[in-house]
Amino acid sequence: MVGYSLNNILKKPTKVNTNNKLVFFRKKLLNIPSKTNFLYSPSFFCYNNINNQYIINNNMTKDIKSEIRKAYLLNKYVIITPGRAKRPRDVKEETIIKRSSECPFCPENINDENITDQIKINGKWRVLSIKNIFPAVTLDNDKAYGTQEVIIENRDHSKEMSDLNERQIKNVLKMYAKRTKEISKNEKIDYVLCFKNQGSKAGASIIHAHSQIFASHILPPDVHEELGLATSYKIEKHSCPYCDIIKKEMNSPRKIWENKFACAIAPYASEYHYEAWIFTKRHIDNITNCNEQELDSLAAALKKILVKLKKLDLSFNFYMHQVISDKNQHFYIKIQPRDSVCAGVELGSGLVINSVPPEVASEYYRE
Repeated sequence: MVGYSLNNILKKPTKVNTNNKLVFFRKKLLNIPSKTNFLYSPSFFCYNNINNQYIINNNMTKDIKSEIRKAYLLNKYVIITPGRAKRPRDVKEETIIKRSSECPFCPENINDENITDQIKINGKWRVLSIKNIFPAVTLDNDKAYGTQEVIIENRDHSKEMSDLNERQIKNVLKMYAKRTKEISKNEKIDYVLCFKNQGSKAGASIIHAHSQIFASHILPPDVHEELGLATSYKIEKHSCPYCDIIKKEMNSPRKIWENKFACAIAPYASEYHYEAWIFTKRHIDNITNCNEQELDSLAAALKKILVKLKKLDLSFNFYMHQVISDKNQHFYIKIQPRDSVCAGVELGSGLVINSVPPEVASEYYRE
């Protein structure tokens, strides 16, 4: 097997043969004639009306060979194994139980001294930023220097981000931008990570919808490597690698959504089931430089993807790396569902096995 780089991410999907099999395509039962060739596509999806879930038809995927794919820039490899695919969830996600009366993020339980910022509408906060009271890094510790905050996304204890409308999600993004701008005034801080954990498998411990910000003077090794490779690419090709990725993926089966200002894709070497990336089409380096139309578009893309993940009952993480000193980076959001756990191959070799090809994931998001 060979890994495929940015230069050949548009490699055509594999063709396979069938032998008088019945398959579901776009929720309709089709009789596929013997020896019919067709592209690997959502024809492999069966739709379970009882559980309201898409199920991969293993009879249709068993003849498809695995493929090793290389990440766009990083020296990471993923083995796409559609023949091992299973339905998105065999067991319903464990619920994180937390009563509203005990929730530290409900309005009545907020300590005003911990508030760092807020977005108000009609005299009440709608998005709130507070200090993380259990930080791993602090501004008074030279051995672990940095700061952490929690972004409370809405006042309602029971609403997830996917339940918010696009305007409300946009306000959360605006808070990310406000806090990134404020935190980066500290010249010692060069790395600002905005991220969200939702669901027990993603590391969430409180059900009330919230995100977090982690900021430090330390640049994570993977981020450092990615920036270095992006710089090398730019020197060689005289263009931004992510701008080139956007151009190519907008004409590929991995495109999820686009408008004039932003787009979403299932990355070629997806590490996670139903992984999605959201880009601004304009080359900007971090969220503080997004204009109103771009924030509207990012909110629309997030809403679309998170609603679909909720239907699959998947935990997920999303995050955005921001290196303040690097003006050449291209801003994007990574959404990584947490449906599987690392086992022997992943832990022992560092290779990742993904049984939901990005071409299948993107079709699910588009429907």
